[in-house]
Amino acid sequence: MEISVIIPTWNRAALLPETLDAVFAQTHPPLEVIVVDDGSTDQTAEMVTERYGARVRLLQIANGGDLAARNAGLAVASGRLVAFCDSDDLWRPDFLAAMAALWFAEPRLRAAFADFVLLRDGVCGTSTKFADAPEGFWQGLRVLAPEGLAAFDKPIVERVIGFQPFFPSAMVADRQFLLALGGWDASVGRTVGTDFATILLLCEHPPIGIVHRPLVMIRKHPGGYSADVQAMNLGDAAILEHVLARRPSLRPLDQLIAESVARRRVQALEIAFARQDHAAVRGIWRLLPEPSKAWPLRMKAGVAAWRSPWRDWAVRGLLAIGTLRARVSSGRAARRAARCERSGRAGNPAAG
Repeated sequence: MEISVIIPTWNRAALLPETLDAVFAQTHPPLEVIVVDDGSTDQTAEMVTERYGARVRLLQIANGGDLAARNAGLAVASGRLVAFCDSDDLWRPDFLAAMAALWFAEPRLRAAFADFVLLRDGVCGTSTKFADAPEGFWQGLRVLAPEGLAAFDKPIVERVIGFQPFFPSAMVADRQFLLALGGWDASVGRTVGTDFATILLLCEHPPIGIVHRPLVMIRKHPGGYSADVQAMNLGDAAILEHVLARRPSLRPLDQLIAESVARRRVQALEIAFARQDHAAVRGIWRLLPEPSKAWPLRMKAGVAAWRSPWRDWAVRGLLAIGTLRARVSSGRAARRAARCERSGRAGNPAAG
């Protein structure tokens, strides 16, 4: 199975070598590796040329953002499949092999996604993204192989509107199909989380492959957009509104999308308040629909409009109350779980 690898990059001379080394360490070698330098001002291009030579096809384009860079690589790729990896992320050695096996098992696949873990300061997290999915998210999967390979045979747009577990660095797509869709949806501009629009579009077109193994490591660092949860929530909300306005196929889901947009903005407001980013709190508050403006949020938005020092004292007080409530709630949940466990043992003398 011929797979082209496309790596968009911008000023990542320090991180890109580790990403490329992981690509070249794949047990299923890629057909070609295309690095798209999106107008870097550091030594990215020189590093690629000197260290990797002819093993990498280097494209240098004017800075246009990650979507433009991915599309530039897609336009020159020649493999049947295309795999994308951001220049700060890492693949485990069997990532491409698992994707190839998925297509051998189900050649009609349009796109496929693998599970991933977060990588912070060189340490991998223990929880995977797929494990965070709400109950019922993975229902309807058709098992293709015992190695965690499966496929959705129906669109999963509704599920992804509520919970988005897919990431570009963990994605492989049929090249001709992605080209026919227009490539990555660049109409969203440079909003944080730009890939969400394209992933929503792909999720309208089954069969969709799933690799239930964490074969990708998504690096979290200060220079990465995905490290800013507040910005990601606001970006995803803006993209949902954007695609709803542009895609007639999503109009039957307008209420679901509106609820998801409101929920993401509420989460962003909570984060902004905890950061004491008062201007952001006031701005997000103005975007919320009335049904989402519950009294705790009203209080926080009101406090964010006060002047210092009264505002600072009130913020610290509300944050302290929130921490206390969370601890009380956690304690109650632990006691309920303990009672349930004792009840189960009492009803089953053989237990233990």
